[in-house]
Amino acid sequence: MIGRTLVLVAGFGGAVGFSQFPEFSQQYTQRLGGTVDELQRVVAEFDADAAKLNLTRDEAIDQLSQGGAFGAARADSMNANFQRLSELSADLNALQGAGPFTRASLLPHLTDPVLMERTWDSYKPAVPVTFEGGTFAALGFGIGAFALAILNGFFRRIGRLFGRPKPA
Repeated sequence: MIGRTLVLVAGFGGAVGFSQFPEFSQQYTQRLGGTVDELQRVVAEFDADAAKLNLTRDEAIDQLSQGGAFGAARADSMNANFQRLSELSADLNALQGAGPFTRASLLPHLTDPVLMERTWDSYKPAVPVTFEGGTFAALGFGIGAFALAILNGFFRRIGRLFGRPKPA
């Protein structure tokens, strides 16, 4: 009886957790889009400054890096911005227009630690009333209940092996 109750509780826990994915991933994608927009603005300003001096991006970075400790640090941070823009743009291209089911298959594109933390900090769990939320809830219920049922079965077998000896 207790085992079945625990399986049911685990199922509901999984349902609640999984049902949050559609909205969380949508909010993450929105933040990702905003971050890419801002990085594009920073890179465009840098490229425009370089172009005013008839320099390519690489030439401008090279000159900047030779401008003392601050210039070298700024060149490194601009290179980091170029790299981050490239990576996040690829993630955004993969996620744009994807529905919640497709986003679930694109989890590697939802892994930027800064965006993940900021999304989580402002995320408010809610009861989903969409088809997608219900589907993820059902999936979470099944996974949670199944996982605890397997664990319960495992511990019962261990208990039988090492439990009380059976009367003769």
